[in-house]
Amino acid sequence: MVMPEAIELDELERDAFSELANIGVSRAAANLREMVGQQVLLSVPAVAVVTRDDAAKIVGEKATDGLVAVHQAFTGDFSGRVLLIFPETNSLALVRAVAGGELPLEDIIELEQEALAETGNIVLNGCLATIANILGRTLEVSLPEIIRGNGPSFFELAGASEAADIVLFLYIDFSVNERDIRGYIAMLMDLSSLKSLRKLLREFVQRTVGEIPPVAYVAP
Repeated sequence: MVMPEAIELDELERDAFSELANIGVSRAAANLREMVGQQVLLSVPAVAVVTRDDAAKIVGEKATDGLVAVHQAFTGDFSGRVLLIFPETNSLALVRAVAGGELPLEDIIELEQEALAETGNIVLNGCLATIANILGRTLEVSLPEIIRGNGPSFFELAGASEAADIVLFLYIDFSVNERDIRGYIAMLMDLSSLKSLRKLLREFVQRTVGEIPPVAYVAP
């Protein structure tokens, strides 16, 4: 699928979203730091707008041993689904870092579901809530769900609209207790929600830096 030019984020919008995402994950990192009592660093070095097929390829080509994700739905002025995705090996490293100490593998596996759900909820909910709050909006976010699979399966979730072909793809650097754990945040939205988010981002940029050139929206 080719990305419709009308819904591509321009440079200002992409920079604004990246800034908001970094504020969101920074606040999530502070909350995680309180939970685990260890140094937590989170950042979003890059943001991309891609199709579902491209998002599946990106996460799939980086993982040879399977993937694990925390999945939540969100509704509001813009709606969709969001996933925090790690290679399976990185998820175990995350659990070990969050749990602290050098736990044996069987204990890590036993704690994995709960630790991933709690960590994912803090990161995703905190990030979404911060973005919505700065944009002057509110979002309702569902409880976290742990899913496992490969790239394509994550972007063909039950309930996902056929129109939900656009993914805001955030690369994240995640460090807990000096353990580097790289992953991704993927926000799946349909064209209507992405256009609503784009409008809110431009309003945010206008409030921040002043007048910006208008955007002509072309029906896809």
